[in-house]
Amino acid sequence: MVTINGKGLDIAGRTLAEYLESAGYDPKRIAVERNGDIVPKARYGETVLEDGDSVEVVRFVGGG
Repeated sequence: MVTINGKGLDIAGRTLAEYLESAGYDPKRIAVERNGDIVPKARYGETVLEDGDSVEVVRFVGGG
């Protein structure tokens, strides 16, 4: 199980990019933290999610 934004998901073995695409996230408008470390956007495709990972996805919202 991988915990994403506090919710347990059975997605171990998938890449971060695969998860983000399937969940409808726009990589240009988010930041991702995995186990306390920021994941550079260039590494989303090579970052494989593992059992026990804790991931936080934060969306950037514009406005004033």
